Formats: sequence, structure tokens, C-alpha cells
Amino acid sequence: MNYPEQPQIKQKWLVGGRIRRQGIYWLPNAITTAALFGGFYAIVQAMNHRFGWAAVAIFVAMVFDALDGRVARLTRTQSPFGAEYDSLSDMVSFGAAPGLVIYEWALKGMGKLGWVAAFVYCACAALRLARFNTNLGVADKRFFQGLPSPAAAALIAGFVWTMQGLGLDPVEVRWGAWTAWALAMFAGLSMVSNVKFYSGKDINLRKSVPFSAVVMIALGVGAIVLVADSDHPFFNLPELVFVLFVAYAASGYVMWAMRVLRRKSPAPPPPPAST
Repeated sequence: MNYPEQPQIKQKWLVGGRIRRQGIYWLPNAITTAALFGGFYAIVQAMNHRFGWAAVAIFVAMVFDALDGRVARLTRTQSPFGAEYDSLSDMVSFGAAPGLVIYEWALKGMGKLGWVAAFVYCACAALRLARFNTNLGVADKRFFQGLPSPAAAALIAGFVWTMQGLGLDPVEVRWGAWTAWALAMFAGLSMVSNVKFYSGKDINLRKSVPFSAVVMIALGVGAIVLVADSDHPFFNLPELVFVLFVAYAASGYVMWAMRVLRRKSPAPPPPPAST
């Protein structure tokens, strides 16, 4: 077999006749590695049928994924290597891991329909990440084009975590497996859709806000603590997290419907001509 010729190494990569080795920044890449481990741990726990721990591991990976980029920007340690490594980590933690978790938990008994839904989710996560990487310089930073892969993974993990917390088995519950199938398809196709989801990147933490905003934040934190500590089986942390991400996933479609209705609404009649 004829292999293509190896490209010649540019001189700037040579120092004293030897290839110059480039180092990497350890702090942001260590955080990315922790996020990658969360996805790997979720896969291992799903294979051991410990689905509650698998769902929690995906959420832990989300926390570290949110930190690595911010730490890199604060410490001025951004690099092309870190960006590529973060994308590969996201594919494992928010693409392969949720797809395998939902398949092992609910879709395995559905035959071809089950693994097709899991594969559609995984493939859409890969396409979503590839599109995001290619649109970094041209996309509106205020909005995501398509559902972000961490939010899609949170839908899957939140549903599994909620059902596990309630003690509901998708095999025993008639609607459990089909709900999981529909959720996997919805999350996957939403990632590759053109629906815009608010990113929150235009929020300036250094900008002053009204005193009422601080009061609302305090009330929101208090409500979360009360709900998370509640003894009622239908109001605890898994359900709260799942509902929050369902609301976020629905927000993009609500804004899309409002824009469509606004375009279809008839224009106001022109004012009467003055005599």
C-alpha cells in the first residue's frame, strides 16, 4: 500500500536539530481530566447497574467542565491543546456516558429501537460538539445553536437519578422505557437543531445590579435548600435538578415559537393620512 509522504517539519519546530517539545498548562487540563473521569466513572457504574451513582457522576463531570474554561481564562492559560482536550472529554462525559447509561438502564430490553435511540443521542452529541468548535468565531455568544451537550446529558442523568430516587424500575413501569426512549431522542435531536438556547455569557458579574436582584438570589438559594432537605418523596434534589433542566430545554422551543408567532402576526395598520 502506498502511504502519503510525510510532511516536512517546519524550521520553527526545530531547536538545535531536535524537535521542540511544547508543554501544557497543568491546572485547567487537570480539571478537564477530572471531568473526563466523571464520564468514565459513569460508564463503569452503569455497567455494574449502579445507575444512581452513574447519574451523579455525569453531574460531577458537568461541574468540572464548567470550571476548566473559567480557570483557564482567569489564569490566562488557554491553549489549543486545552480546547481540543476539553472537546474530547465532553464527548465521553456528555455523549458516550449518557447514551450508555440510558441504554443499560431502560433501553436494553427494547431491542433495536433501544440501541438506535442511544446511538442517535451519541452521534448527535458528536455532531453538536463539532459544530460548536467550528462556529466559535462566528456564532452569537449570547445563545447556543442547539441544546448544549451538558444540558442534554443532564436531561438523561436527571431522569435516571429521579427514577432511581423514587424507586421506580423502567422495566416494571409501563411508560418508563418509552419515556426514556423519547427523552434520548429529544435530547439528541435538540443538540443538532437550529433552536437557540440562552447561554448566559452576556452576564457581567462586575456590573452592579439592583438590590432586589440580590434578594431574589437569596430567596432562590433558600428555596433550593428547603426543597433539597424536604422529606416529601416528590420534592428532593434529583427532581429539582431534573425539572430545572427540563425547563431550560423547553425554553429554547418557547422562544422559537414566540419568534414564529411574532413574524406571523399582522403588521399594525398605517396611521390615517392627515388632511
